[in-house]
Amino acid sequence: MTIYNFSAGPAVLPHEVLLQAREEMLDWHGSGMSVMEMSHRGKEYMSIQAEAEKDLRELLAIPANYKVLFLQGGASQQFAMVPMNLLRGKKSADYVNTGEWSKKCISEAKKFGAVNVVATGADKNFSYIPAFDTWQRDPNAAYLHYTPNETIGGVEFNWVPDSGSVPLVADMSSNIMSRPIDISKYGLIYAGAQKNIGPAGLTIVIVREDLIGEVLTGTPTMLDYKTHSENDSMYNTPPTYGIYIAGLVFQMLKRKGGIATMEKTNITKANLVYSAIDASNGFYHCPVATSDRSRMNIPFTLKDAALDGDFLKQADARGLLQLKGHRSVGGMRASIYNAMPLEGVQALVNFMGEFSKLHG
Repeated sequence: MTIYNFSAGPAVLPHEVLLQAREEMLDWHGSGMSVMEMSHRGKEYMSIQAEAEKDLRELLAIPANYKVLFLQGGASQQFAMVPMNLLRGKKSADYVNTGEWSKKCISEAKKFGAVNVVATGADKNFSYIPAFDTWQRDPNAAYLHYTPNETIGGVEFNWVPDSGSVPLVADMSSNIMSRPIDISKYGLIYAGAQKNIGPAGLTIVIVREDLIGEVLTGTPTMLDYKTHSENDSMYNTPPTYGIYIAGLVFQMLKRKGGIATMEKTNITKANLVYSAIDASNGFYHCPVATSDRSRMNIPFTLKDAALDGDFLKQADARGLLQLKGHRSVGGMRASIYNAMPLEGVQALVNFMGEFSKLHG
């Protein structure tokens, strides 16, 4: 039986990448060493990291005036690093509140300065993205922060906010690499790796050079982007194996046609699931506004919550794993990141159809 893992993260990795990692586990390219054993300052590992950065820059068309940093601490550490580094003498920053991750980010930012919440979806239980013309922005804000995809609530921006001269900051942990993005529209992008890039433990930051170097007084050395920029992400030992796996994923994406090709597949996969939900005559329901539905994380409920247990049990028996919704939302959630094959989504849709016929 083929297993399909719909976990929201750490999430499924490309099968061919795992196979390659298995082949290279004990001996990377004739070096006699596993990547996990290598000195991060040895020529073998340094070539791995350099190749990973080169391929990431190519895939995302990252301009030369942006630094790519391989960090640790997850997106949660970036919730603090962003205001520490980007307030840059200003007293406040603008934040958009579209769900659980936005709320956590806002809470952390308040420790370092004033936070102006320009818009919130709280009035409808974070089931939509507030229209841009309703945002109450501050033209003097240090930056504008938003979360393009909310993993828990399943809302996703299908547009990029126009922040004007104010640097735009985005937590792309759950949708980076899933669609083309114009990096030049952003001051800073950060992303935990464990959705679309690689294993947990690696965090990628893409930051415009002019935003580096003016931190809050008392900022620890390790939380200063300049520290990592000036040392090529090797001020301390980087998450070497995570970077290695990320590099393999980048190579695979290049072989498969790049981010634009990946987006087409992601649209197809998401449409399959949403079509199954919408055609179920109310047996399944997605609470998210149609225009703001996520391609990566699809929450849905059954018409009778008493059926949830049977749905999950039978799904598990079919090899469809990790479909239980987040505890704060309930119901089900199918996370269909880049590495989820079309066959896995089709298997889920087939099961959903059979289950609704039996219990509808």
